Amino acid sequence: MELHINIVFYLVGYLVGAIPFGLLLARTFAKTDISKSGSKSIGATNVLRVVKEQNPDLAKKLAIATVVLDALKGVSVMVVAMLMGLGAHELWMIGFLAVVGHCFSPYLKFEGGKGVATGLGVFALMLPIEAVIALIAWVVAGKTLRISSLSSLIGLAAFIAASYIIHPQVPEINSHAPIWLISFIVFYKHIPNLVRVIKGEEKRVV
Repeated sequence: MELHINIVFYLVGYLVGAIPFGLLLARTFAKTDISKSGSKSIGATNVLRVVKEQNPDLAKKLAIATVVLDALKGVSVMVVAMLMGLGAHELWMIGFLAVVGHCFSPYLKFEGGKGVATGLGVFALMLPIEAVIALIAWVVAGKTLRISSLSSLIGLAAFIAASYIIHPQVPEINSHAPIWLISFIVFYKHIPNLVRVIKGEEKRVV
């Protein structure tokens, strides 16, 4: 029975994580398909960039809503699993699969976003202090560099570094493996952005 419950939560985590909120919000409220415009990503940055051309005020609201909803995707399933008595190992797996779902969504032919907000939500639930540090680094880098992808990776690097300093052994699982797995996916999805950064072609957020 326990194994059955775990599998159900893993599947739900993946499928809920795969919900493309940015795409749905832009289609519903801005009548635009962000998967065919801008960077074609389903994340908040592309929502802001594409919708801003039509309605700057609406773009900001939709971008914020996208960040919040994407961050809550994994967390919502993890909290329910926690209330059902699942342990840290299972919670990390649910969070990891939520990020996988966001980045490789079955609803979008296994395309998706970068996984930053969803990953941050998972990290915030499991290691809140490190997540706050990462968020601060993300915001400061974003205000300074004005390059969303680079700022996100700087925030990710800050989280990894902080996790080793604050929790040399991650509570209950005694391993940084899930952190590295989530980080690898986020980094992998940002490779095209890094190439554009190196070439000086990456667009700034204005």
